[in-house]
Amino acid sequence: MPTRNPLDALVNVRDLGGQPAGNGAVTRPGVVYRGDAPHTGDRCPQDMPRWPPAAVLDLRNSVETGDREHPLTAVATVHRVRLLEEVQEADVELDDAAHELTALYQSILQGAPKTLVEVFRLVLEADGPILIHCAAGKDRTGVVSAMLLSAVGVRRDAIMADYVRTDRNMFRVLQRLNVAPELPPGVDEEMVRDLMSTPTEAIESVLDAFADHEDGAQGWLRSHGATDEELRRWQQKFLV
Repeated sequence: MPTRNPLDALVNVRDLGGQPAGNGAVTRPGVVYRGDAPHTGDRCPQDMPRWPPAAVLDLRNSVETGDREHPLTAVATVHRVRLLEEVQEADVELDDAAHELTALYQSILQGAPKTLVEVFRLVLEADGPILIHCAAGKDRTGVVSAMLLSAVGVRRDAIMADYVRTDRNMFRVLQRLNVAPELPPGVDEEMVRDLMSTPTEAIESVLDAFADHEDGAQGWLRSHGATDEELRRWQQKFLV
């Protein structure tokens, strides 16, 4: 039997089900998957309740994707949301002393809040599991995942633990990125390894920004246009 190539499948993919949300509630499996970017010809990932997903949310910029068709177009509804392209045009205030990733995550929250609400709605309305991914499945995907988890009350320590899980997968992620080495604007190859870490301070800054609002991430989403009815439906959909 031929040996399988460990790089011919997603290497940073996981189901966001099973996360503790307090009062005995947990997030429902098979609703949201997070991962790195799929490649044409990938094998089905293991331990997914259902694959392929019904929908895909691709957060990469146009410079990363070019005019190539998404590998899952034939089996899923694909939504492309150019998250960082909007951020690049926004006027944001950042702490010059902050870690590079902390600054990036804060620029996403400050520069693209309406787009994050759009992302929330796409996930809410997905008719089946939705795969959320960027290139590595770490930064843009990490911010969105933290928002979705926090909006149903998942514990802060659990959100941070999910975020840092990516660290163990980064060597293979980098190997996969070398197959398709397009990088976002402003990121060169020498910066990649520093940016590929998962410092807890970066995701903590996101959770702190949510915590500044009454009702946390729900309040943050509400302040940028999400409705009470949408937030209620999200809890019903994502919580067991």
